[in-house]
Amino acid sequence: MENKITVNGKTFAEYISSEKIQARIKELAQEIDQDYEGSDILMVGNLTGAFIILADLCRYLKSSVDVKFVKYTSYAGMETTHVVEEKMGFDKIKLEGKHILIVEDIIDTGITLDFLLQKIRLQKPLSVKVFSLLLKPDAVQKPNPIDYIGFEIPNDFVIGYGLDFDGMGRDLDAIYCLST
Repeated sequence: MENKITVNGKTFAEYISSEKIQARIKELAQEIDQDYEGSDILMVGNLTGAFIILADLCRYLKSSVDVKFVKYTSYAGMETTHVVEEKMGFDKIKLEGKHILIVEDIIDTGITLDFLLQKIRLQKPLSVKVFSLLLKPDAVQKPNPIDYIGFEIPNDFVIGYGLDFDGMGRDLDAIYCLST
């Protein structure tokens, strides 16, 4: 039987199980450890969606990490606004000379990521890499390299594991897709 839930009056079906998510994050953590061997990492999580992913990723990493958070968004409800809004920026985060790993929950249009990368590169870090649990390749309008991708998915609306629908659903331990 298909696992379905209702959030804010919409029905969602389980799409990626908690077990698959954890296994994939663990695999990617091993890749990151190899890539950054002997180096400290400054992980920058884009709130609010990335907080659960970033926490789990940190637990699987053997590398030394510092964690900072920013909050940039280009979404309202289920639609992109195509305009990046800064809610909590980089003003007190020193990035110069550090290895930066941006942690995102999902990259769909790529508008927010493109904005983040521009802001980060102004501070002259040693390196910048990107981790995203989900990538919607068919939706990307601003392409940038994504170094660590959990899952590529179609251009469907998803919630859970940090992703929300008007603030709800972030607490779900699996990814759910909007049912039609």
